[in-house]
Amino acid sequence: MAAPIVIVMQWQEFNEALVRGFRAFTHLKQVHARLLRFELHQDHYLLNMVLKSAFNFCRPDYTIAVFGQTLRPNFYLYNTMIRGLVSNDCFSQAIEYFYMMRKQGFLPNNFTFPFVLKSCSRRMDLGLGVKVHSLVVKAGFDTDVFVSTGLVGFYSKLERLDDALKVFVEIPEKNVVTWTALIGGYIGAHRFREAIHLFQSSVTTDLRPDSFTLVQILSCCSHLGDLSAGQWIHNFIIERKTARNVFVNTALVDMYAKCGGMESARLVFDEMPEKDIVTWGTMVQGYASNGFPKQALEIFSRMQEQNLRPDCYVIVGVLSSCARLGALQLGESAFEMMGKNEFLSNPVMGTALIDMYSKCGKMDAAMDLFRQMKALDLVILNAVISGLAMTGHVHAAFSCFALLEKKGFEPDGNTFLGLLCGCTHAGLVRDGRRFFSLMSSRYFTPVTIEHYGAMADLLSRAGLLNEAQQLIESMPVKANAIVWGALLNGCRLHRDTKLAESVLRRLIEVEPENSANYVLLSNIYSANKKWEESETTRSIMATRGIQKVKACSWIEVNGVVHEFLVGDRTHPATESIYAKVFEIEKEMREAGYVPTTELVHFDVEEEEKEQSLGYHSEKLALAFGLLTTTTTTATIRIAKNLRVCGDCHAAFKLVSRLTGREIIVRDTNRFHHFSEGKCSCGDYW
Repeated sequence: MAAPIVIVMQWQEFNEALVRGFRAFTHLKQVHARLLRFELHQDHYLLNMVLKSAFNFCRPDYTIAVFGQTLRPNFYLYNTMIRGLVSNDCFSQAIEYFYMMRKQGFLPNNFTFPFVLKSCSRRMDLGLGVKVHSLVVKAGFDTDVFVSTGLVGFYSKLERLDDALKVFVEIPEKNVVTWTALIGGYIGAHRFREAIHLFQSSVTTDLRPDSFTLVQILSCCSHLGDLSAGQWIHNFIIERKTARNVFVNTALVDMYAKCGGMESARLVFDEMPEKDIVTWGTMVQGYASNGFPKQALEIFSRMQEQNLRPDCYVIVGVLSSCARLGALQLGESAFEMMGKNEFLSNPVMGTALIDMYSKCGKMDAAMDLFRQMKALDLVILNAVISGLAMTGHVHAAFSCFALLEKKGFEPDGNTFLGLLCGCTHAGLVRDGRRFFSLMSSRYFTPVTIEHYGAMADLLSRAGLLNEAQQLIESMPVKANAIVWGALLNGCRLHRDTKLAESVLRRLIEVEPENSANYVLLSNIYSANKKWEESETTRSIMATRGIQKVKACSWIEVNGVVHEFLVGDRTHPATESIYAKVFEIEKEMREAGYVPTTELVHFDVEEEEKEQSLGYHSEKLALAFGLLTTTTTTATIRIAKNLRVCGDCHAAFKLVSRLTGREIIVRDTNRFHHFSEGKCSCGDYW
C-alpha cells in the first residue's frame, strides 16, 4: 500500500509544480524527468500540463517529441497540440494533428475548430477550410459563436466576403471578435467604406469595440481621407468613454493628419499622456505631408528633447521638411543621427536624403550618395533625374535615364515627368517632344495630365503658344488648372495679353477661387502698362473675396530656419535687415542697377514701385543671410513659395558679383544658382 500512497503524493506535488509554472525551460524538463522516473509520464492530465508549459516556452519540437511517446493520447491532448502549434505559428503541423485526431476517431469540438480554421486561413487553404465548415455543420457547432467567428475569420482572410457575410448573418449572438473578424476582412480586401459602415452598425448593438477594432477602423478613414467619418468615430470614443491607449490615440493622430486636419491631430497629440516613437513620427510626417515643414521640425526638436532616437519614418519626414525649407544644415544633422550605412542600405531613406540635397541645391552631395547606394531601384533613379533636372543639369539627367535603361528598369510616369521638366528649364523643345513621344511609342507609359502640363509649359516658355494651345485642346481629358496655368505663364513671358485673357477665362472655370489666376493676368497688364485693366482684375478679386497668396521666403542660419514675408517687420533683427537692404541697394545703384518697375503689379508713382521691390521676401532673406554669415565663402541658400520676380532675379545676379558670394534660390519652378553676376538658368525661367 505504501507505493500507491507515494505515487499519489508525487502526483499532487507534480500537479502543484505544473500549475505554478516555471521560470526556465530546464525546470520543466526536470519535472518531466521525474514523471518518467515515477512512471507518471502516461498520465493524461499531467502530460497535458507538460505540453502546455512547453508551448509556453515556444518549444513545439519538445511537445511533438513528448506526444510521440504517448501510448494512447486522448481527445484533450490532441486539442492541446493543435492549439499550441497554432499559437507557435506551426500551422502545417497543426493540420497534421487534426488529421491524426480524425483518424483516431475523435470528433472535433468548439475548442478544436477555431484553431484548425485559423491554420487553414494562414495557409490560404480554401479546400480544407470548406471541408472543415461541412464538418462543423455535421457536428452541430454551426450556431456556436466561437466556431462561427472562426469561420468568419477564415472566409474573410481568403477574401470570400460573401461567404463570410452569410456565416455572420446566421450567428445569433455576435460579439466584438465576430464583428472585428468581418470588418478586418473588408479592410484586407480594401473595401474601406463598407468596413466603416459595418463598424457603425456594430455600435448600434451596444457592443464596446476594443482598441484593435478602433485602430483598424480609423485606418479605413485614413485610407479614404474621410475626415467626417473619422470625426464621428472620435466623438463616439469620447461619448462612450472608451479606453484610449497609445495605439488608439496614435491612430487618431494619423487619421487627422492623413485627412488634412492637422489642428485636430495636434490637439489629440498634446493631450496624450503617453507617446511612443510611432506617435512622434506620425506628427512629423503629418506636418511634412500637409505642407507645414516648420511645424514638422518643431515637433522633431521636441522629440529630441525627450531623448528618443528617430526611426526611418521620422527621418524621412524631417528630410522632406528640410527639403521644402532649403534647410541644409538641419537635414545634414538628421543624416548624422542615423549613420551613413543606414541611408545606403535603406532605399526609402536614401531617396529622401538625395531629394533633400537636390532641393537644397547641393547636387554634388546627392550624386555622391547616389553612387554609393548599395542597391538601386526606380524610385531612387527617378529622384536623381528630377533633382538633376530641377538644378539645371538636364544633360546629366539624360545620362541617368540612359543608366536606368541599362540597368533594366522600366521608366514610369515620374521618370518622364522629371525629364520633361528638365527640358522645360533648359528650353530643349526637340528633346521634350522626343521623350513625350517615347512614352506612348516605346514604353507604353500612360500619359497623364501632369505630362501634358509639362509639355504645354515647355512649348509656352519657348514662345510656341499656338502649338501649346493646340496640344491642350487635343488632350483626351479635360485640362486642369496646371495645364492652363502653364499656357498663361507663357503668355506672361511673351506678353500675349489677348491669349492670356482667353486662357484666364478657362482657368476661372476650373478654379474660380484661385488668386494666382487673377494675379497673373494683372501682372501681364502691369508689364504692358495697362494699369486700369490691372486694377479692374484686382477689383474682381476684392469683390469675390479672393486673397492673394502671400509671398514667403526661408533661409537657414546655424540650424535655425528664418521666415520672411513681403515687407516683413516681425523679425527681431528687422532694423539691421532693412539697413542692410538699403546698403545693398545703394551699392547696386552705384554699379548701374535700375529697378525693373514694370514688374510691380499696380499703378503707383515710380518711387513707390522701387520701394515695393526692395521689400520682397527674398531680398529680406538675402540681407539677413549677408548679415549673419561671416565667411565670404559661405553659400547663401533661400527657398521661396512663389516664382522669383524678374527684378529680384536681376538684383541677385548683381549682388553675387559685388559680394563674391554664391547665392542659391529655389522657387516653385526651379533653382537659380547666382555666381559672379550670372545665373544658372541663363535668364530662362
